[in-house]
Order: sequence, then structure tokens, then C-alpha cells
Amino acid sequence: MNSGPIIIVEDDEDDQFLLQRIFQELEVENPVHYFSNGQQVLDYLTTTDEIPFLILCDVNMPIMSGIELRKLISEHDTLSQKAIPFIYLSTDASLPIVENVYKDTIQGFFQKAVGYQAAKEQLYWILGYWQYCVFPHK
Repeated sequence: MNSGPIIIVEDDEDDQFLLQRIFQELEVENPVHYFSNGQQVLDYLTTTDEIPFLILCDVNMPIMSGIELRKLISEHDTLSQKAIPFIYLSTDASLPIVENVYKDTIQGFFQKAVGYQAAKEQLYWILGYWQYCVFPHK
């Protein structure tokens, strides 16, 4: 698997804990960085030389939403060149939200699975897909 960190953008601490447990069970070796809003991620991405393996991002968060974060990454010359896969993982999969996120270039939108086992399987397939996908910095 690409050795870059996995970026989790999730404001719900319970969801962060669930994801942490799943990554441990899946034996993910990548470092995992957790952020509770888009501004924190943007600050991190603009001050690090690391190229993340992927970003899993909620849509609705305080300070800066996932949609705002994705737009700013796309518009930033250096960050857009890193070609970081950006995947939404959100409870809200209403039609207006889904239509809105697909106005920008994204690599996927997943509604958060209900239940631990379903969430674990969902992440297994997301990570597996990106493990084999070819992109510029891999």
C-alpha cells in the first residue's frame, strides 16, 4: 500500500474512534491523521512535504466543510499537483449534497455504513481499490 498517511476529516469523536478501531483490525500500516475540520487539514497540507495516501472526509463540519476543503485543495497549485485521492465518507447522502460534491472533481462519495462490520467492509474495499489505483505520486 502507498506509505503516505491516511487523512481522516471527521468532527464526530465516536466516528473517529470507530475508524481507529477498524484501521487497527485491518492492520493498516499507514499513519492515520485525524482532523475535526477542513481548516486543520488545509493548514497541515500546506505545511508538510508528506503526500497523503488519501483523504477520507465528512461533508458537514464546523469552521470549514468538506466541500469547502475540496474546493480549496483543487484551487491550490501545489496541493492540486499532489493528486491526493479525495473521498467523501458522510452520513448525509441526500441528493442536494451528492449533487453539490460532484460539482468538483472527487474520487468518490460513500454514505457511512451502519454498524461496525459494515463500516469495516466498506473501508476494506475503499483502501483496497486505492492500493491498486495508479496516480502521479504513487
